[in-house]
Amino acid sequence: MRRWLLALLLFSAAPAHADDAEGGGGGSGTGRGDEKGTIGVGIVIGEPVGICGRLYLQDDQAIQAAVGAAFIGGGFQLTADYAFHPYILQSRESFVLATYVGPGVRLAQHAGDGTRDSYFALGLRGVGGLLFDFKNPLDAFFEVAGVLEYGFADGKGPGLGFNAGAGVRYYF
Repeated sequence: MRRWLLALLLFSAAPAHADDAEGGGGGSGTGRGDEKGTIGVGIVIGEPVGICGRLYLQDDQAIQAAVGAAFIGGGFQLTADYAFHPYILQSRESFVLATYVGPGVRLAQHAGDGTRDSYFALGLRGVGGLLFDFKNPLDAFFEVAGVLEYGFADGKGPGLGFNAGAGVRYYF
C-alpha cells in the first residue's frame, strides 16, 4: 500500500505539460491549453462504480485511476492506466473529442456468495476510450478494457475479464 501511495505522490509531483493543439482529425493531444488544470477528480459508473482521477503528464499522455465497487459479481476494484491520445476526432469551440488507449493494471477482491468463496485477483488491462475534453474544467469519458487476470484461489488461476464505464471529472 505504501508503494502505491509513494508512486501516486511521485506522479502528482511530476511537471505537467499542456500544449495548445488546434485542428481536427488525426492530430494528437487534446488541445487542453494552459487554462485547464492537470489533475482531475470525478466519478465513474460501470465497472467499477466509484471515484476516478486523471493526471496529465503531457498534453497527449496521462495516468488515470479508479477505485470502487465491482458492479458485476460484487467486490472491490482498483485500476490504473497509462493513457495516450493518438487521435483528435473533433475540435470545436466548446470541446475536443479525442481517443485514448493504453496499458494498465487491475487489482480486484471478488466477493463471495453462498456458492463460492471470495478471492483476490491481479490483472493486466488494455484500455481504450473516448474523451470529451470541454474547454471548461470538466471532461467526460467512455471507456472499455479487456483484462487478463490471475485469481489467487483454489480452482481460479488465469482468466479473462472486462471493464466498461463512463464518468466525469473536474480539473484543478
